[in-house]
Amino acid sequence: MPLPSFSRAQPDRSWILTHTNEVRSEKPHGRYLFTLSIGALGVVYGDIGTSPLYALKECFGPHGVSVTPANVLGVLSLIFWSLVFVISIKYLVFVLRADNRGEGGILALMSLVHANRTNRRWMIVAMGLFGAALLYGDGMITPSITVLSAIEGLGFATPLFDPYVIPITIGVLILLFWLQSRGTAKVGAIFGPVMVIWFTTLSVLGVRQILSEPSVLAALNPLWGIRFFTLNGWIGFIVLGSVFLVVTGGEALYADMGHFGRRPIRLVWFLVVLPGLVLNYFGQGALLLQRPGASENPFYNLAPGWGLYPLVALATVAASVASQAVISGAFSLTRQAVQLGYLPRLEVEHTSAREIGQIYVPGLNRALLAACIALVIGFGSASNLAAAYGVAVSTAMIITTFILFVVAREVWGWPAAAAGALTGFFLLFDSAFFVANIIKVPQGGWFPLLVASIVFVLMTTWRRGRKVLTERLKDGALSIELFLQSVAAHPPIRVPGTAVFMYRNPEGVPTALLHNLKHNKVLHERVVLLTIATAEIPHVPEEERVSYEFSGHGIYRMTIRYGFIEDPDIPAVLSATRIQGLTFNELETTYFLGRETLIPGRHPSMRSWRGKLFAWMSKNAGSAARFFRLPPNRVVELGAQIEL
Repeated sequence: MPLPSFSRAQPDRSWILTHTNEVRSEKPHGRYLFTLSIGALGVVYGDIGTSPLYALKECFGPHGVSVTPANVLGVLSLIFWSLVFVISIKYLVFVLRADNRGEGGILALMSLVHANRTNRRWMIVAMGLFGAALLYGDGMITPSITVLSAIEGLGFATPLFDPYVIPITIGVLILLFWLQSRGTAKVGAIFGPVMVIWFTTLSVLGVRQILSEPSVLAALNPLWGIRFFTLNGWIGFIVLGSVFLVVTGGEALYADMGHFGRRPIRLVWFLVVLPGLVLNYFGQGALLLQRPGASENPFYNLAPGWGLYPLVALATVAASVASQAVISGAFSLTRQAVQLGYLPRLEVEHTSAREIGQIYVPGLNRALLAACIALVIGFGSASNLAAAYGVAVSTAMIITTFILFVVAREVWGWPAAAAGALTGFFLLFDSAFFVANIIKVPQGGWFPLLVASIVFVLMTTWRRGRKVLTERLKDGALSIELFLQSVAAHPPIRVPGTAVFMYRNPEGVPTALLHNLKHNKVLHERVVLLTIATAEIPHVPEEERVSYEFSGHGIYRMTIRYGFIEDPDIPAVLSATRIQGLTFNELETTYFLGRETLIPGRHPSMRSWRGKLFAWMSKNAGSAARFFRLPPNRVVELGAQIEL
C-alpha cells in the first residue's frame, strides 16, 4: 500500500471532507453510454416492461366490463396517454431533473428542499419518508406478481402444471435474489440482452396482430378514453386502478437513476421501451376486437401455437428482470436513508467505481426474499396480488408530485404560477389513480400500507432517537480547549503506547476518553482523536487521505477520508503514517470505542415504546469495529448510560 500524504489542518479546523452537490460520475458517451443503456434496459425497465403480462387482462377480467370495441379502444387510449403523460413527461422530462448528486428517489427529492418554515419542512420530510417507506411494500409485491404471472402461463398452456406454479415461482425468486450479490452492473449485463429480446418480442407480437386489425390505432385519439368513462360510469373509474398497472414502474425508474444516470434511462425509454409497450398493448387490443373471448389472457393468446412454451420461458426470465428495478430502487433508498440519518448503519456493498448508486444491501435482500415468498404462498395467484398492487406506487407518485412543486419553487427558482400549473397537471392523473387504487385496500391493498407504516415508524424513531442522544451527549461534553487546560494543570500518569479514540464530533472530547481517564487514571503517551469522513466519490486521492492537527500534550486530532467504493481499513492507513512524534505500532496501538446503553429517563424525551424501539435498533446496528477492520484483540469498548 503506498504511503498516504498528510497535510496540517488550517486554523479554522475545517478538516471534515465536504463536497458540493455537483459530485457525479462522468457524462456517459460512446461505448460506455451503450453499456449503461443496455444495463438500464435490464435493471430499470424490467418492472414496467412486463406489465403487458397482466395489465390488460386485469382491466377486463375482474370488473365485469364487457369486451366491446368501444371499451377496448377506451382502455387502450387510457393506457397510451398514461404512458405519455405519467412516464414520458412527468418522470422522464421533469422528475429526473431533481437528482441529488446523481441519486434519484423520493428521499433524494426530499433532501433537495430547503424550506424556511419549520412546519412546512416537517410536512415535507414526513411525506418523503412515508413515500419512501411505501416503495418497500412495492419491492415485495412486484417480484411476487411478475414472476407468478409469468409462471401461470404454464397453467394456461396445460392444466398439468397447475400444482407446480407456486413451487416454481418460489424457486425463481430464490435464484433472482441470489443474483443480487453480483451487483447491478453485472446483473444488468446479464438482464440487458434478455430485455432486448423481450421488447423485440413484444413489438413483433403486437405488430403481427395490429396488421390484421389496423382499426385499433383509433385508440390513439384521447376521446376514446373520455368516452369509456361516460359509457361505464363508476365501473369505468374502478378500471382505472387496473390501467395504473401499466405505469407502476415509474417510481422505481426514478429511484434507480443513481445506478445508470438520466441520459441512458431517457434514451432507452424513447427508443426501445415505449414503442415496444405501445405496440404490444395495441396488439392485445386488436386481438380482443377480433376475439373477445381472448380476454382471459390476451398476452399469451398473441402467441402462435408453436411459440407458446418459448414465450412462457421468455416471460419467466423477463419477470425476474422486472423485479430488478424495484429491488435496486430499494437498495438506493436504503443507502440514502442511512446517509440522511433515518436508518442505523447497515452493511452496504458498492459494486461499481464509475456509478455511485450501484450497490447491494445483503440484509435488505434477505428480508425482501422472505416477504416475496410469504406473499406468493399467502395470495396464491397473480390476480389476488393485483388487488394489493398499485396502492403503494400511486400513493408514492402523488407524494412525489407535491414535493416536486416545492423543488420547482425553491431549487429551480420557478414562479409559483409555473410550478403550480405543472404539478397541478400531474395531480390530475395522480389523484385519479390514487382514488382508483385506494378502494382496493380491503382486497389486499392493506399490505403495502402496513409495511410502509412499520418502516415509517422505524425511520422516524431512529431520527428522533439520534437527535435525543446527541443532545444528551452534548450536555455532558467537554471542549478540547478545557480538556487540554485540565491536562496541563493536573498532568495524569502517562503510559506507553498509542490510543486511538474514534469519535463522530471532531470539536469535542470523546466520551470514551473521559471515561478511560476517570476510571483508569491514566493517559497514553500518544492520543489520537480520530474522525472518519466518507466522500461521495469512488476513491479519495492518496494526497487527500489524511489530515491532522497537533493539539499539544501528545494529543492529535486526525481525519481519515474514504471514497464510497473503498473499504475502510483504519489499521492499514495508520500503520503507514509518518508523523513526527507519532507512531502506530500494531502491538502498541489500542482502539477505544464508545458504546452507549440507553435507559428511560425520569422525564423521557421519547415515548416509552419508542425509546425501547430505538434502544433495540441501536443494539442491532452494525459493529463499528468490524466495519473499520479493527483488530479484535486491540479494541476496548467503554460504555456509558444515557437517559432518553
